[in-house]
Amino acid sequence: MSARFAGRVVLVAGAGTGVCRATAVAFAREGATVMVAGPDPDELAGTVKLIRDAGGAADSVTADLTRGGSDAAVRMVAETVERYGALDIAFNNATVTGPNRHVADIQEADWAQTLAGNLTGVWMAMKHELAHMEARGAGVIVNTSCDMAATGRLVGMGAYAASKAALSALTRTAAHEYIAKGIRINAISPGPAHGAKPGETGGATAEEVAETVVWLCSDEASFVVGHDMVLDKKTVV
Repeated sequence: MSARFAGRVVLVAGAGTGVCRATAVAFAREGATVMVAGPDPDELAGTVKLIRDAGGAADSVTADLTRGGSDAAVRMVAETVERYGALDIAFNNATVTGPNRHVADIQEADWAQTLAGNLTGVWMAMKHELAHMEARGAGVIVNTSCDMAATGRLVGMGAYAASKAALSALTRTAAHEYIAKGIRINAISPGPAHGAKPGETGGATAEEVAETVVWLCSDEASFVVGHDMVLDKKTVV
């Protein structure tokens, strides 16, 4: 294992599989102590086992940012700090796909749930992550948006696109507010099919997304602030 992130505590929030799992494993491989948070304890346990079996340090906390509200955000940050004494890096990857309907056909409950997961849940996570990082005078946060939020090509996914576009704006605003306090904040916008093989649709694999997140959180990216990095071979604009 590398010592690139030795001594640093990383919170990976959203789920116990996919991009979250790949990112948690990637951070652990680089020497970080990793806390994984999500709604499914069995999935989280699987990620923790992968890391520990490889000689890394990891633990989990069950927290559903979509349905758990502020309590879930408070719990995952508080348990991370309580167990490890710090929170240096946070990757907020909570994603709710939402309804596949044209804008006029979206039900209010579906709209609310999509924004609760993709925007409000991440905002609540940031709120409590930032409070701890500000007290320490340092930290890094990466949020997951979506390249389709910028292009509008995601026909039938208006609630999802709106929530992710709002998250991009929130990320940039927070980046300007907190960089003077020693906290770097960025976002990533993966293209579709990041579970597919490289090159199939232009989307990155979960492992490729993970490597980008790790780089954004590293000292090598210390000059990168307030960006929404598109991970797609296609043109965005």
